[in-house]
Amino acid sequence: MIFLNILLLIIGFVLLIKGADLFVDGSAALAKNFKVPGLIVGLTIVALGTSAPELAVSTSAAIQGSNEIALSNVVGSNIFNLLCVLGVCAIIHSVPVDKGIIKRDFPVSILTTVFVLAMTCGKAMIKGGVSDHSMDENVGEVGRITGIIIIALFVIYIIYLIADARKNPEKEEEAANKPILKCAVLILIGLAMIIGGGQAVVYSAKYIARAAGMTETLIGLTIVAVGTSLPELVTSIVAARKGETGLAIGNAVGSNIFNLLLILGVSAVIHPVAVNLASLYDMIVLIAISIITYIFAITKRDINRLEGIVMVLIYVADVVFAVKR
Repeated sequence: MIFLNILLLIIGFVLLIKGADLFVDGSAALAKNFKVPGLIVGLTIVALGTSAPELAVSTSAAIQGSNEIALSNVVGSNIFNLLCVLGVCAIIHSVPVDKGIIKRDFPVSILTTVFVLAMTCGKAMIKGGVSDHSMDENVGEVGRITGIIIIALFVIYIIYLIADARKNPEKEEEAANKPILKCAVLILIGLAMIIGGGQAVVYSAKYIARAAGMTETLIGLTIVAVGTSLPELVTSIVAARKGETGLAIGNAVGSNIFNLLLILGVSAVIHPVAVNLASLYDMIVLIAISIITYIFAITKRDINRLEGIVMVLIYVADVVFAVKR
Protein backbone atom coordinates (compact mmCIF):
# COMPACT_ATOMS: atom_id res chain seq x y z
CA MET A 1 0.00 0.00 0.00
CA ILE A 2 2.85 2.39 0.82
CA PHE A 3 4.36 1.73 -2.65
CA LEU A 4 1.06 2.59 -4.35
CA ASN A 5 0.85 5.86 -2.42
CA ILE A 6 4.43 6.79 -3.34
CA LEU A 7 3.52 6.06 -6.98
CA LEU A 8 0.35 8.19 -6.58
CA LEU A 9 2.47 11.02 -5.11
CA ILE A 10 4.80 10.94 -8.13
CA ILE A 11 1.86 10.82 -10.58
CA GLY A 12 0.29 13.76 -8.71
CA PHE A 13 3.48 15.84 -9.09
CA VAL A 14 3.68 15.01 -12.82
CA LEU A 15 0.04 16.08 -13.28
CA LEU A 16 0.66 19.31 -11.35
CA ILE A 17 3.74 20.29 -13.35
CA LYS A 18 2.36 19.36 -16.79
CA GLY A 19 -1.03 20.83 -15.95
CA ALA A 20 0.54 24.15 -14.92
CA ASP A 21 2.53 24.15 -18.18
CA LEU A 22 -0.60 23.63 -20.31
CA PHE A 23 -2.54 26.20 -18.29
CA VAL A 24 0.17 28.84 -18.81
CA ASP A 25 0.47 28.10 -22.54
CA GLY A 26 -3.29 28.25 -23.10
CA SER A 27 -3.86 31.34 -20.95
CA ALA A 28 -0.95 33.27 -22.43
CA ALA A 29 -2.04 32.43 -26.00
CA LEU A 30 -5.65 33.42 -25.23
CA ALA A 31 -4.43 36.73 -23.78
CA LYS A 32 -2.39 37.35 -26.95
CA ASN A 33 -5.56 36.87 -29.03
CA PHE A 34 -7.21 39.67 -27.03
CA LYS A 35 -4.11 41.89 -27.32
CA VAL A 36 -3.26 41.79 -23.60
CA PRO A 37 0.36 43.02 -23.19
CA GLY A 38 2.89 40.23 -22.63
CA LEU A 39 4.34 41.79 -19.48
CA ILE A 40 0.92 41.85 -17.82
CA VAL A 41 0.41 38.21 -18.86
CA GLY A 42 3.73 37.34 -17.23
CA LEU A 43 2.93 39.22 -14.03
CA THR A 44 -0.49 37.62 -13.64
CA ILE A 45 -1.34 34.51 -15.67
CA VAL A 46 2.14 32.97 -15.88
CA ALA A 47 2.90 33.74 -12.23
CA LEU A 48 -0.41 32.13 -11.23
CA GLY A 49 0.37 29.16 -13.48
CA THR A 50 3.73 28.44 -11.81
CA SER A 51 2.04 28.79 -8.40
CA ALA A 52 -0.93 26.62 -9.45
CA PRO A 53 0.52 23.41 -7.91
CA GLU A 54 0.84 25.11 -4.51
CA LEU A 55 -2.69 26.53 -4.90
CA ALA A 56 -4.12 23.10 -5.81
CA VAL A 57 -2.38 21.31 -2.93
CA SER A 58 -3.13 23.94 -0.26
CA THR A 59 -6.80 24.37 -1.20
CA SER A 60 -7.25 20.59 -1.45
CA ALA A 61 -5.65 20.27 1.99
CA ALA A 62 -7.91 23.02 3.38
CA ILE A 63 -11.04 21.33 1.98
CA GLN A 64 -9.95 18.01 3.52
CA GLY A 65 -9.14 19.71 6.84
CA SER A 66 -5.39 18.96 6.55
CA ASN A 67 -4.44 22.45 7.71
CA GLU A 68 -0.84 21.56 8.52
CA ILE A 69 -0.13 20.64 4.89
CA ALA A 70 -1.87 23.81 3.64
CA LEU A 71 0.40 26.14 5.66
CA SER A 72 3.64 24.14 5.62
CA ASN A 73 3.36 23.74 1.82
CA VAL A 74 3.30 27.55 1.39
CA VAL A 75 6.11 28.21 3.88
CA GLY A 76 8.20 25.27 2.65
CA SER A 77 7.78 26.31 -1.01
CA ASN A 78 8.87 29.86 -0.20
CA ILE A 79 11.98 28.64 1.65
CA PHE A 80 12.78 26.30 -1.26
CA ASN A 81 12.28 29.07 -3.85
CA LEU A 82 14.67 31.44 -2.09
CA LEU A 83 17.40 29.00 -1.10
CA CYS A 84 17.32 26.22 -3.70
CA VAL A 85 15.87 27.87 -6.82
CA LEU A 86 17.97 31.03 -6.48
CA GLY A 87 20.94 29.17 -4.95
CA VAL A 88 21.19 26.59 -7.76
CA CYS A 89 20.76 29.32 -10.40
CA ALA A 90 23.53 31.39 -8.79
CA ILE A 91 25.84 28.35 -8.80
CA ILE A 92 25.19 27.93 -12.55
CA HIS A 93 25.54 31.66 -13.30
CA SER A 94 25.58 34.75 -11.07
CA VAL A 95 22.05 36.17 -10.82
CA PRO A 96 21.64 39.93 -11.48
CA VAL A 97 18.91 41.61 -9.43
CA ASP A 98 16.63 44.19 -11.07
CA LYS A 99 16.23 47.51 -9.23
CA GLY A 100 12.44 47.06 -9.15
CA ILE A 101 12.77 43.73 -7.33
CA ILE A 102 15.10 45.28 -4.72
CA LYS A 103 12.87 48.32 -4.13
CA ARG A 104 9.43 46.72 -4.51
CA ASP A 105 9.10 42.93 -4.61
CA PHE A 106 11.65 41.84 -1.99
CA PRO A 107 10.35 44.29 0.67
CA VAL A 108 6.75 43.27 -0.14
CA SER A 109 7.69 39.59 0.28
CA ILE A 110 9.40 40.18 3.65
CA LEU A 111 6.76 42.55 5.05
CA THR A 112 3.84 40.29 4.06
CA THR A 113 5.53 37.33 5.80
CA VAL A 114 5.97 39.44 8.96
CA PHE A 115 2.34 40.60 8.68
CA VAL A 116 0.98 37.04 8.35
CA LEU A 117 3.13 35.91 11.31
CA ALA A 118 1.87 38.83 13.45
CA MET A 119 -1.78 38.21 12.47
CA THR A 120 -1.63 34.47 13.16
CA CYS A 121 0.66 34.09 16.18
CA GLY A 122 1.06 37.64 17.50
CA LYS A 123 -0.91 37.07 20.71
CA ALA A 124 0.98 33.87 21.59
CA MET A 125 4.37 35.52 20.92
CA ILE A 126 3.53 38.62 22.99
CA LYS A 127 2.41 36.45 25.91
CA GLY A 128 5.63 34.45 25.58
CA GLY A 129 3.83 31.17 26.04
CA VAL A 130 4.95 29.43 22.85
CA SER A 131 7.88 27.68 24.54
CA ASP A 132 5.43 25.76 26.72
CA HIS A 133 3.82 24.09 23.70
CA SER A 134 4.84 20.92 21.88
CA MET A 135 5.77 21.19 18.18
CA ASP A 136 2.39 19.90 16.96
CA GLU A 137 0.28 21.99 19.36
CA ASN A 138 -1.61 24.97 17.91
CA VAL A 139 -0.38 28.45 18.88
CA GLY A 140 -2.39 30.49 16.39
CA GLU A 141 -4.68 30.47 13.37
CA VAL A 142 -4.96 31.98 9.91
CA GLY A 143 -8.66 32.81 10.18
CA ARG A 144 -11.12 33.74 7.45
CA ILE A 145 -10.83 37.47 8.20
CA THR A 146 -7.04 37.28 7.93
CA GLY A 147 -7.48 35.31 4.68
CA ILE A 148 -9.73 38.02 3.23
CA ILE A 149 -7.25 40.74 4.26
CA ILE A 150 -4.24 39.06 2.63
CA ILE A 151 -6.25 38.32 -0.56
CA ALA A 152 -7.13 42.05 -0.64
CA LEU A 153 -3.42 42.87 -0.26
CA PHE A 154 -2.69 40.51 -3.16
CA VAL A 155 -5.26 42.28 -5.38
CA ILE A 156 -3.72 45.68 -4.48
CA TYR A 157 -0.24 44.33 -5.31
CA ILE A 158 -1.38 43.01 -8.72
CA ILE A 159 -3.18 46.28 -9.56
CA TYR A 160 0.00 48.18 -8.70
CA LEU A 161 2.11 45.84 -10.88
CA ILE A 162 -0.24 46.27 -13.85
CA ALA A 163 -0.31 50.07 -13.42
CA ASP A 164 3.50 50.13 -13.20
CA ALA A 165 3.78 47.90 -16.31
CA ARG A 166 1.55 50.25 -18.30
CA LYS A 167 3.61 53.26 -17.22
CA ASN A 168 6.80 51.54 -18.39
CA PRO A 169 5.77 49.44 -21.41
CA GLU A 170 8.25 47.05 -23.00
CA LYS A 171 8.48 46.34 -26.70
CA GLU A 172 6.11 43.51 -27.61
CA GLU A 173 7.24 40.70 -29.86
CA GLU A 174 4.77 39.46 -32.45
CA ALA A 175 3.80 35.82 -32.00
CA ALA A 176 1.58 33.48 -33.95
CA ASN A 177 -1.88 33.29 -32.38
CA LYS A 178 -3.39 29.95 -31.43
CA PRO A 179 -7.09 29.41 -32.24
CA ILE A 180 -9.33 30.41 -29.31
CA LEU A 181 -10.84 26.89 -29.14
CA LYS A 182 -7.36 25.36 -28.81
CA CYS A 183 -6.51 27.87 -26.05
CA ALA A 184 -9.69 26.97 -24.17
CA VAL A 185 -8.95 23.22 -24.47
CA LEU A 186 -5.40 23.73 -23.14
CA ILE A 187 -6.72 25.79 -20.19
CA LEU A 188 -9.42 23.23 -19.29
CA ILE A 189 -7.08 20.22 -19.57
CA GLY A 190 -4.44 22.09 -17.57
CA LEU A 191 -6.89 22.99 -14.80
CA ALA A 192 -8.22 19.40 -14.66
CA MET A 193 -4.65 18.04 -14.33
CA ILE A 194 -3.80 20.62 -11.64
CA ILE A 195 -6.91 19.82 -9.58
CA GLY A 196 -6.46 16.05 -9.96
CA GLY A 197 -2.75 16.26 -9.20
CA GLY A 198 -3.40 18.38 -6.12
CA GLN A 199 -5.90 15.87 -4.75
CA ALA A 200 -3.51 12.97 -5.44
CA VAL A 201 -0.57 14.71 -3.72
CA VAL A 202 -2.53 15.59 -0.57
CA TYR A 203 -4.11 12.13 -0.23
CA SER A 204 -0.86 10.21 -0.78
CA ALA A 205 1.24 12.62 1.32
CA LYS A 206 -1.12 12.19 4.30
CA TYR A 207 -0.92 8.39 4.01
CA ILE A 208 2.89 8.36 3.69
CA ALA A 209 3.25 10.76 6.64
CA ARG A 210 1.18 8.52 8.90
CA ALA A 211 2.87 5.31 7.71
CA ALA A 212 6.37 6.76 8.24
CA GLY A 213 5.51 8.36 11.58
CA MET A 214 6.09 11.85 10.10
CA THR A 215 3.89 14.83 10.95
CA GLU A 216 1.85 16.47 8.20
CA THR A 217 3.82 19.66 8.90
CA LEU A 218 7.13 17.93 8.13
CA ILE A 219 5.99 16.24 4.95
CA GLY A 220 4.31 19.46 3.76
CA LEU A 221 7.49 21.43 4.50
CA THR A 222 9.75 19.01 2.61
CA ILE A 223 8.32 16.51 0.08
CA VAL A 224 5.15 18.41 -0.88
CA ALA A 225 6.87 21.83 -0.89
CA VAL A 226 9.72 20.61 -3.12
CA GLY A 227 7.33 18.80 -5.47
CA THR A 228 5.03 21.80 -5.95
CA SER A 229 8.04 24.11 -6.44
CA LEU A 230 9.45 22.06 -9.33
CA PRO A 231 7.93 24.40 -12.00
CA GLU A 232 9.79 27.37 -10.50
CA LEU A 233 13.02 25.33 -10.19
CA VAL A 234 12.90 24.00 -13.77
CA THR A 235 11.96 27.43 -15.21
CA SER A 236 14.75 29.21 -13.35
CA ILE A 237 17.45 26.60 -14.13
CA VAL A 238 16.57 26.69 -17.85
CA ALA A 239 16.69 30.51 -17.73
CA ALA A 240 20.06 30.46 -15.94
CA ARG A 241 21.57 28.02 -18.46
CA LYS A 242 20.42 30.28 -21.29
CA GLY A 243 21.95 33.30 -19.56
CA GLU A 244 18.52 34.83 -18.84
CA THR A 245 19.31 34.98 -15.12
CA GLY A 246 17.20 38.07 -14.47
CA LEU A 247 14.11 35.87 -14.82
CA ALA A 248 15.23 33.57 -12.00
CA ILE A 249 14.96 36.00 -9.09
CA GLY A 250 11.74 37.56 -10.39
CA ASN A 251 10.23 34.07 -10.72
CA ALA A 252 11.24 33.06 -7.18
CA VAL A 253 10.28 36.27 -5.36
CA GLY A 254 7.07 36.72 -7.38
CA SER A 255 5.99 33.13 -6.67
CA ASN A 256 6.63 33.67 -2.95
CA ILE A 257 4.29 36.67 -2.89
CA PHE A 258 1.62 34.67 -4.78
CA ASN A 259 2.04 31.74 -2.38
CA LEU A 260 1.78 33.80 0.79
CA LEU A 261 -1.02 36.19 -0.18
CA LEU A 262 -3.20 34.36 -2.71
CA ILE A 263 -2.74 30.68 -1.80
CA LEU A 264 -2.69 31.01 1.98
CA GLY A 265 -5.53 33.54 1.76
CA VAL A 266 -7.75 31.27 -0.36
CA SER A 267 -6.97 28.28 1.88
CA ALA A 268 -7.91 30.26 5.02
CA VAL A 269 -11.18 31.49 3.49
CA ILE A 270 -12.12 27.88 2.61
CA HIS A 271 -11.20 26.62 6.08
CA PRO A 272 -9.34 28.45 8.91
CA VAL A 273 -5.74 27.19 8.96
CA ALA A 274 -4.38 26.24 12.38
CA VAL A 275 -0.75 27.20 13.07
CA ASN A 276 1.29 24.88 15.28
CA LEU A 277 4.61 25.68 16.96
CA ALA A 278 6.62 24.00 14.18
CA SER A 279 4.96 26.22 11.56
CA LEU A 280 5.55 29.29 13.74
CA TYR A 281 9.28 28.52 13.81
CA ASP A 282 9.25 27.88 10.05
CA MET A 283 7.71 31.31 9.39
CA ILE A 284 10.41 32.94 11.54
CA VAL A 285 13.04 30.97 9.60
CA LEU A 286 11.45 32.15 6.32
CA ILE A 287 11.71 35.79 7.44
CA ALA A 288 15.37 35.32 8.41
CA ILE A 289 16.15 33.59 5.08
CA SER A 290 14.34 36.35 3.16
CA ILE A 291 16.46 39.00 4.88
CA ILE A 292 19.69 37.07 4.21
CA THR A 293 18.78 36.64 0.53
CA TYR A 294 17.86 40.33 0.33
CA ILE A 295 21.28 41.28 1.75
CA PHE A 296 22.97 39.04 -0.85
CA ALA A 297 20.86 40.70 -3.56
CA ILE A 298 21.60 44.33 -2.64
CA THR A 299 25.37 43.81 -2.39
CA LYS A 300 26.64 44.53 -5.91
CA ARG A 301 23.02 43.92 -7.07
CA ASP A 302 23.60 40.26 -7.85
CA ILE A 303 23.79 36.83 -6.19
CA ASN A 304 27.14 35.19 -6.97
CA ARG A 305 28.26 31.55 -7.02
CA LEU A 306 29.66 31.55 -3.45
CA GLU A 307 26.43 33.05 -2.09
CA GLY A 308 24.49 30.42 -4.06
CA ILE A 309 26.48 27.62 -2.41
CA VAL A 310 25.84 29.17 1.03
CA MET A 311 22.09 29.35 0.27
CA VAL A 312 21.88 25.68 -0.76
CA LEU A 313 23.81 24.66 2.39
CA ILE A 314 21.41 26.71 4.54
CA TYR A 315 18.49 24.84 2.92
CA VAL A 316 20.09 21.46 3.70
CA ALA A 317 20.65 22.57 7.32
CA ASP A 318 17.02 23.74 7.59
CA VAL A 319 15.69 20.39 6.31
CA VAL A 320 17.93 18.49 8.76
CA PHE A 321 16.66 20.70 11.60
CA ALA A 322 13.03 20.14 10.52
CA VAL A 323 13.51 16.35 10.44
CA LYS A 324 15.25 16.18 13.85
CA ARG A 325 13.07 18.58 15.87
